[in-house]
Amino acid sequence: MSAPAAPRTRVTLGALAAKKGAGEPLVMVTAYDYPSAQIAEAAGVDLVLVGDSAAMTVLGYDSTVPVTIDEMLMLTKAVRRGLAAPLLVGDLPFGSYEASDALALETAQRFIKEAGCDLVKIERGGTTVNRARALVQAGIPVVGHVGLTPQTATALGGYHAQGRTAEAALAVIDDALALQDAGCAMLVIEAVPSEVTAALVPLLDIPVIGIGAGVAADGQVLVFHDLLGLYDGGAAKFVKRYADMRSAAIDGVERYASEVRERVYPAAEHGYAMPEDEAARLKGLLAGR
Repeated sequence: MSAPAAPRTRVTLGALAAKKGAGEPLVMVTAYDYPSAQIAEAAGVDLVLVGDSAAMTVLGYDSTVPVTIDEMLMLTKAVRRGLAAPLLVGDLPFGSYEASDALALETAQRFIKEAGCDLVKIERGGTTVNRARALVQAGIPVVGHVGLTPQTATALGGYHAQGRTAEAALAVIDDALALQDAGCAMLVIEAVPSEVTAALVPLLDIPVIGIGAGVAADGQVLVFHDLLGLYDGGAAKFVKRYADMRSAAIDGVERYASEVRERVYPAAEHGYAMPEDEAARLKGLLAGR
């Protein structure tokens, strides 16, 4: 019998910076509950993001916008219980930080204190840079997010790639630089041409995690349900399916339903039995009624 695997060393921001410096790619994946967190832990990823993508993949909303703070906190707490080594990033949902520094701080503190996040993630440049600076000054590590920002996708014209002209690319780069200057510990860049990422990464000291942003990023992130083929919604161009878990799950449930209807399941080995003398006693007691 083989010995159990040794516990992984806890990932730190310093360790991620060292990996960036060494050119060693970082691995991030989303998770939304205890089992998916355990899978991410066992797979040895560096970071786990409880993304507001849960609004669509787990809660059935048609966008990320409706998900609430309490819903995100519930999911994040469950993920925290399933993680040991990876850093945990909590996505602050739409409407929970944009209005003021005070609101951003109140929300972020809940994700750190109640859900055990190591970092929080907020979207866009512009006024979000001020929110990021306020959080960092309060001692809360922040992940910025530029390019396609799903919380404001309507204002961007929908879920489309950003930075496809030189001027638009420069705007993405300027947002990223502003977020770094505000003190962000990391950056997610989504759905931009690979040329934009290749131009941006050398300008930044902090790690850049790409999603649909090419190979030049310091690391990559994909949505758990997308990469495992669990989500029935449309997948973005950048998604690669590494498994077809949805088909396997449907097949399993169909076989279960068939066996129940045919009285094949449960078989004797799936149940419990009384000692023969107790079964006989029960029969006698019932007969005496």
